[in-house]
Amino acid sequence: MTTQPKAADRAYAHIRESLLDGVYTSGDLLSEGTVAADLGISRTPVREAFQRLQNEGFLRVYPKRGAVVVPVGPEDAHGVLQARLLLELFALDALAARGAEAVRETGRALLRDCEQEQQGTTPSGARELGRTFHCRLVGSAGNPVVAGLYETLWNQQERIAAAATAGSAHAAQDVAEHAAIATALHEQRPAEARRLLADHLAAVLHRSGFSGRPSLPPEAGTSASA
Repeated sequence: MTTQPKAADRAYAHIRESLLDGVYTSGDLLSEGTVAADLGISRTPVREAFQRLQNEGFLRVYPKRGAVVVPVGPEDAHGVLQARLLLELFALDALAARGAEAVRETGRALLRDCEQEQQGTTPSGARELGRTFHCRLVGSAGNPVVAGLYETLWNQQERIAAAATAGSAHAAQDVAEHAAIATALHEQRPAEARRLLADHLAAVLHRSGFSGRPSLPPEAGTSASA
């Protein structure tokens, strides 16, 4: 016997997917009544879903008025991509330290992920496959704490990832960049994979509508005078 999802969970999933698919865009005002009518439920579970999405940074709730979709600003986008770069480069360095066979096997697994991405899927499926690719890469570091931090970070930047893969051309470019990173690892070229990863995250930023590229600060002492 299957259990139907609670109304609040249904409302949450519907609104969140609409945000990621671009049905609701920055600045849109969402009405409890309209969402409730669309789903055939009461306003109370919609209100609960609004609050949950506000806690995740997607919405800003205005009591008795509804909720507004929070824009993703350039500082937020740069900050999140910079944090991703930090954790993913750490993972690549930790993977390289594990030896050539670990690098090659990780590359092989990532290439299989890319094959799944290339088969074509729904926008939500494409996002999930992209998540699988990057989480596998970070997981290759063998550090569960870093992997957990990255999962949390990914949840915070899903709207950026969704914008970067909106449309078939953007999605195809994203997959091609993943494949290049995976190939570099499979061929035991971790330094090249590092460069490709940095370029990929810069491209994600640009495809999301922002300029510049994420970068890390120089190492301590590199710019200080003796």
